[in-house]
Amino acid sequence: MRYFIYAVFTLLLLTSCGQNDAQVAKDLAMYKSTWDAVMNEGKLEEINETNFTTDVVSVSGAEEIKGLDAFRDYYGNFLTGFSDIEFTLLDAFGQGDKIVKHWRFQGKHTGEFFGIPASGNDVDLKGVTLVEMRGGKIAREEDIMDNDAMYRQLGLTSDPGNVAVVDAIYKAFATGDMPSVLGALDAKVVWNEAEGNEMADGNPYIGPDAVLQGVFARIGADHEYFNVKDIELHDMSSNQVLATLRYDAKRKKNGQLIDAQAAHLYTLKDGKVVAFQQYVDTKQLAEAAK
Repeated sequence: MRYFIYAVFTLLLLTSCGQNDAQVAKDLAMYKSTWDAVMNEGKLEEINETNFTTDVVSVSGAEEIKGLDAFRDYYGNFLTGFSDIEFTLLDAFGQGDKIVKHWRFQGKHTGEFFGIPASGNDVDLKGVTLVEMRGGKIAREEDIMDNDAMYRQLGLTSDPGNVAVVDAIYKAFATGDMPSVLGALDAKVVWNEAEGNEMADGNPYIGPDAVLQGVFARIGADHEYFNVKDIELHDMSSNQVLATLRYDAKRKKNGQLIDAQAAHLYTLKDGKVVAFQQYVDTKQLAEAAK
């Protein structure tokens, strides 16, 4: 009798496990297809009572979104804020009524996103979502992601490495390492010399080679030496770095010395300078060039 009871218990346990596994598989299939439809096909109507509980909760940071309408409005921001959306479930697995998904979101910020005006920036984010199911429906989601990375990609905060990139440019310039200077520039960098500077005749210089020929080669040809000193770097918003400095130079043709106050505004993206604007005492430069 004891062995019979044990066999029955084992059978019930295996049957229960099989049923649980089947339910998890069913939940995963529904979950994947629902979010594929919402994010990749733009079908907000899939956020409904069939796929979600009416009291569904979404947790993102300290904020909680409760109820179908609020949930739908929340994710509507992604669909209106981004174009070329590609939402990928890199992995998803479950146990009992819990699901864990590892996802990747890619898109271009071309519309208003939670009140943030379109920046035109590309966004590529990864994160993890902890999911609670109830009766085959999505009842709760908690997103875990790098919000700082999202803010940087949207241009709301600056990459902390920007100052180091600009600092390396000045150090390379000081040693005459022009390949390193040019290597820090984006292939389509937009470079502008200060209005009134004789080298502004080529504004805007597009690309490193144009900067080399139109600016640095002319500096070398016209000066016995040209140094920058008293450099101070200031981390700005929107991935910009402001450098305040002085030019210390000597013209070849007349021996005129230059000690001019200047400022350089750099705009960076993905560790490269995409735009440069010079500000300088152009009167002093013009007088020295006579």
